[in-house]
Amino acid sequence: MASNDIGDWYRGIPQITKYWFTGSVIVPLIGRIGILSPQFFLLDFASVFYRFQIWRPITAALFYPISGPKGFHYLMNLYFLYSYSTRLETETFAGSPADYAFMMLFIWLCLVIIGFALNLLILMDPLVLSVLYVWCQLNKDVVVTFWFGTRFKAMYLPWVLFAFNLIIGSGGMMELFGILVGHLYFFLMFKYPQDFGGAQILTVPNILYRFFPKTRPGMGGFGQAPASRARPGDDNNGGGGGGGGWRHNWGRGQQLGN
Repeated sequence: MASNDIGDWYRGIPQITKYWFTGSVIVPLIGRIGILSPQFFLLDFASVFYRFQIWRPITAALFYPISGPKGFHYLMNLYFLYSYSTRLETETFAGSPADYAFMMLFIWLCLVIIGFALNLLILMDPLVLSVLYVWCQLNKDVVVTFWFGTRFKAMYLPWVLFAFNLIIGSGGMMELFGILVGHLYFFLMFKYPQDFGGAQILTVPNILYRFFPKTRPGMGGFGQAPASRARPGDDNNGGGGGGGGWRHNWGRGQQLGN
């Protein structure tokens, strides 16, 4: 029964999130059990451009050390990845996985450029924070619960995580990069066209629709931030609760007034 439950849960993960989540499990495990050295997964300019190890920008976004004290942080990354990516893919980008794939590609490319410029070796932290930031901006008024029962609006969650890691983590710079890139995407895709009346600068290439066809005809409407889709009675599944999988009070959203 337990294996069937896990299988059902995994099959229920939306397409893009499933690819990302699976890669973020497999790549660190390959490094942990010694099939390949973790050095092969790190972002390195010389290795990519002079040795043609072109997989590194991808593995750098999926790899994270899972031994020692970093193991807990890695598990929290997986939790945030699954929870907030699932919500974006099934709510804001519902029925149009190509648009969500484009968001992921845009964020990833920006982080790879920053990684080359600043010699960042792994990109999982800022990639997860970027996706979390976009969800929080699209669901600003959803109340989330942090450690020790602290409650605040979702719009503050990325900054709380930044401050948390600034104090007890690795300095918070990776989280800050994630916030900056997430804000860049949110501004260009949603805020600039909607609030400033500007042109839609970011457009999804048609080739992505060939690989990820729309699952619901007429879905889309991107460039306009939607209202929160949380429903009354969803307290156990709202915000960052994941809708299944791990249960944790860090970042679980609840709609006010329910």
